[in-house]
Amino acid sequence: MSLVGRLEDLALSDIFQILSIGKKTGTLMIRSEKGDAFIMFRNGLIVRAEAGMLGGNIGEDLLRKGMVKEHIYAMATAVRKKLPSKSIAEILFELGSSSKEVLDKITKKRIEKVVYHLLTINQGDFRFELDSLDAGDLSRVEDTGWEVSKGISPEYLLMEGARVHDELMQKENLEEGLAGEAGTEQWEEEWGERAAVAAERKDISALKSLTQELRFPNSTSEITLLVLRFASDIFQRGVLFMVGEDELRGLGQFGLDMERADERIRETVVPYGQSPFLRKILESAQSFEGRLDRDFVTELLIKELGGGWPLEVVFLPVITEGRVVALLYCDNASTSEPFSETAGLEIFISQAGLALEKSLLQRRLQEIQKTGKKTFPEAG
Repeated sequence: MSLVGRLEDLALSDIFQILSIGKKTGTLMIRSEKGDAFIMFRNGLIVRAEAGMLGGNIGEDLLRKGMVKEHIYAMATAVRKKLPSKSIAEILFELGSSSKEVLDKITKKRIEKVVYHLLTINQGDFRFELDSLDAGDLSRVEDTGWEVSKGISPEYLLMEGARVHDELMQKENLEEGLAGEAGTEQWEEEWGERAAVAAERKDISALKSLTQELRFPNSTSEITLLVLRFASDIFQRGVLFMVGEDELRGLGQFGLDMERADERIRETVVPYGQSPFLRKILESAQSFEGRLDRDFVTELLIKELGGGWPLEVVFLPVITEGRVVALLYCDNASTSEPFSETAGLEIFISQAGLALEKSLLQRRLQEIQKTGKKTFPEAG
């Protein structure tokens, strides 16, 4: 499979969804006015990424943190001049100057930075090729970095990248407003007060920022990501399920402490038809917050998610065209902390249902235009 196009036509979030769901292995190359970047996938997970816009390499990161001596880094740089196909990280590992664990940790941070930078780019070319690109394709990137042993979920990176972007934007707006109103001392005082209020009502602050993105989603997968992203600011873990006739099928997750979390959730099927508790929630189409009733199906659900039995849970239905099409499950099982306010999330999920409805309507209109079918009988 080869995927080629422009970011103006296919957003990075959609590209990530295609490669993740298809469990693709290969290299995504992106070229824009801000520079070149590449992201390497293994079975739908990101294992390596570098970008010219970041500058430097993993060796320099290690040097700044005091994890590599200057003479060792200089030696690795000299070796790389003779062996340009090898990255600085690979040379340091072969020299025994850095462990696999350390390189994995540093690399994950660089991967996050690459993705966060790329999320700010909406113009440029992209190309995905199966397997690895040759050296010529990667020549515009200073260093090819290191491949982590355990890949990172693209969905997680998208959610975290968007969250970081929102926080920076909110902070910049706040700093600009306060700087014009008062001196440094007053700024710090008001910043503390506003930060405290924001901490108390994460759901409302997230509602304001994410509702704008929900107005013009690029795809249904983007709506799914926005719902998970919102919920991840309030709860420690959660899963969004697609609702079938008598079963739930996993769509996405956040916060699950397991290997291949996204893949395993997409393979998860919960027969809610055999659970009076879950069936009641879906039939009522009302949100639920409280203790989770024990039955065969709910025990199966918690077993799939891992961890002990949660003290309390939240179920939030996503309603489109008068029926529940998706169900969001959340808990704080790892720490048993009490839930924050969820009113903002409930409002957002209601808006997500309307956005899905609008997306479905647009799709039907496009199909009607293609087939030429009329939606009303001719007069007379």
